[in-house]
Amino acid sequence: MSARRPPREGQDTVGPRPAAIVWVGSSSFRGRGVGFRPVAGSGQAAQRFRGLLADTRPLRDDNFRRLWVANIITVIGAQLTVVAVPAQIYAETGSSAYVGLTGLFGLVPLVVFGLYGGALADVFDRRTILIVTTLGLIGTSALFWLQAAVGGVDVWLLLSLFAVQQAFFAVNQPTRSALLPRLLPPELLPAANSLNMTVFQAGAIAGPLVAGALIPVLGFEWLYLVDTLTLLATLSAVVRLPPLPVIGALAGAPGLRSVVEGLAYLRGHPVLLMSFVVDIIAMVFGMPRALFPEIAHLDFGGPDEGGLVFAALFAAIPAGAVIGGVLSGWVSRIERQGLAVIWCILVWGVAMTGFGLAVGLADRWREPMLVAALLMLVVGGAADMASAAFRSSMLQAAANDSVRGRLQGVFIVVVAGGPRVADVAHGAAAAAVGTAAAAAGGGVLVVVGTVVAALAVPSFVRYRITRPATP
Repeated sequence: MSARRPPREGQDTVGPRPAAIVWVGSSSFRGRGVGFRPVAGSGQAAQRFRGLLADTRPLRDDNFRRLWVANIITVIGAQLTVVAVPAQIYAETGSSAYVGLTGLFGLVPLVVFGLYGGALADVFDRRTILIVTTLGLIGTSALFWLQAAVGGVDVWLLLSLFAVQQAFFAVNQPTRSALLPRLLPPELLPAANSLNMTVFQAGAIAGPLVAGALIPVLGFEWLYLVDTLTLLATLSAVVRLPPLPVIGALAGAPGLRSVVEGLAYLRGHPVLLMSFVVDIIAMVFGMPRALFPEIAHLDFGGPDEGGLVFAALFAAIPAGAVIGGVLSGWVSRIERQGLAVIWCILVWGVAMTGFGLAVGLADRWREPMLVAALLMLVVGGAADMASAAFRSSMLQAAANDSVRGRLQGVFIVVVAGGPRVADVAHGAAAAAVGTAAAAAGGGVLVVVGTVVAALAVPSFVRYRITRPATP
């Protein structure tokens, strides 16, 4: 496969231009240009509508398309396991305290191996890392199946298997994200990230629904078996990737020093550092999911063990992300990506404020306010999807290839850790001031914090990429 270089990317205030990236994309991207080229004879309304739909040009690359299609298959299986593990633990123990330990056993390896996995991805061939970690994920899923089939397994074995699985996942994900700029030209990274996130969020909705329906019928072992088999599709796509050695790779074996060097890299690149800061602001202050059980029960009259309102609240943000992904054609036309991130997070903050206000008015107008609350969560989910697509693209395009894996590791840690910190903060705030005030106040803090951050680091707002000239 011949190597080609991507069109020159614009760099505004990120710092020195990254080293040249050998782009190994395998398909031509002629055709649909930046945005949408009108089709002869089509109406203007139809043209504008097509321009809103997701930009699918990244799927013209054979390698990206195989990975993306495989992800459609595997994400449902992965979500089946995510649901089955706590459900099996509760079935074995009857204790929510043991179920709560899945958060600890999942977060610790995610943080440790997310950072270390990024360092690995900056030393070794990224295709090799993906093959090894995918085999690890297949192996742990097979062990989940085996223990469920045998029956009567100790809960600590379940938790340990879950921790090992999360460790493989934490190494796999930064590597997978870090290789995208080697497959696609810079102007298609926002579209590629939007496509990936749309599939993930769709799985976050469908997986729990499917698992909830199948567990009473088929049992846990079949869900684990489905996850094991669907991962074979990912393995097939990964094996067919070209070799992806790191350009300017670190010398020697990666260790703590290389992780620290990756974090130090951010200090010299304020735009990249701010991409993490604004996400922390959005998630820590603005993610109210810990309040959903109480809101569903006390404010909207659902049963205390869950029910339809409870499920709808949890599904609304992922549903908004899916809708935002389907209508994400505009992200490929944005050059000022830093400003776009700011606006997306402001919309998220306003939406969470609106959600809190709707909850506060539920005692007067329960049904209309439930609709309004769900709508606010959907809007917030769409805004968060766009923000994540832009921030991922900035990290992938603006950083040197030799440090990109470690930055993606930090990205995984921030994305996973922020909502968990939010759970603690919102729970404490709700105990003091009530759920409505906690949710609405968090949204206001998101808006204030984002404005302050934008004013403090104007280079982030000015960051832009330059699109190649359309022939």
